[in-house]
Amino acid sequence: MELIRGLHNLRPRHRGCVLTIGVFDGVHVGHRTLLERLAALGEDFNLPSTLMVFEPHPQEMLDYLVTPARITAFREKMLALRTTPVDRVLCVRFDEKFAVMRAGEFVEDLLVAKLGVRHLVVGDDFRFGYQAEGDVELLRATAPRHGFEVHRRDTYRIAGDRVSSTRIRNMLAVGWIDAVTPLLGRRFSVSGRIRHGRHLGTGLGFPTANFALRRPVCPISGVFTVRMRLDGEDRLRPGVANIGVRPTVGGTERLLEVHLLGFSGDLYGRHAEVEFFTRLREERRFDSLDALRTQIALDVQSAREFFAAQMLG
Repeated sequence: MELIRGLHNLRPRHRGCVLTIGVFDGVHVGHRTLLERLAALGEDFNLPSTLMVFEPHPQEMLDYLVTPARITAFREKMLALRTTPVDRVLCVRFDEKFAVMRAGEFVEDLLVAKLGVRHLVVGDDFRFGYQAEGDVELLRATAPRHGFEVHRRDTYRIAGDRVSSTRIRNMLAVGWIDAVTPLLGRRFSVSGRIRHGRHLGTGLGFPTANFALRRPVCPISGVFTVRMRLDGEDRLRPGVANIGVRPTVGGTERLLEVHLLGFSGDLYGRHAEVEFFTRLREERRFDSLDALRTQIALDVQSAREFFAAQMLG
């Protein structure tokens, strides 16, 4: 998969493609089905399949009061897309200039002049252009004179229910971790580089691997049973994790902290992926560090019992 970072990096060889467009947050099973259709279309017409995504998420720029939680940070999204059959990903910077692009300019300047689109695959709710003025019908009306064809795809459903990033975010927000697995096609996970923290966990007797979340809003919070895979290893190590601001110690930055069960060693600087299983409790403020230590010990015991029952340790 080729990643093209920004419209300024488009080259003449990138003209002529089959294309789909969207945020693709989570790269869920509906996204994957669409990308498989796109790749098949590309093979039929001997054209590269291209996915156009936006960074940052358009809503993060257009509506500061309703910033959506990100299921996948940018790096996680790109890693997930590498497991799909798409040939190219064009990442377009969504800024103030792009936000006011009219629908006609989007078609003529970007789709036709820059990309030379031959076939465009979009969902039934696709909107584009300034104030979302463009839709599938506008595309179908303008496509013939520009020499491309529009393929509309109906929303992907499981057991009659629509699969969408919004639905997955809402389920994660209330801790329904298992329920999102069939929608994502995998367990919900967070990945990143392990960094130094304040070593408060070590002082409490429960050392943690700390991760920055790399997203404005995280879809989950609280204490969870997890398994962690270090880069270069197949082994999944069981643990207990907290996502939150650590109010007992006056924290303000939202972090992911993972305590691995029965592990000791230096993990700083390594990349890892953390898979989430069950939500044990909400994050809360304790009156003392002793009270926090007692609760962490209970969380660790709950995690041990969970993995023993599941035989996943």
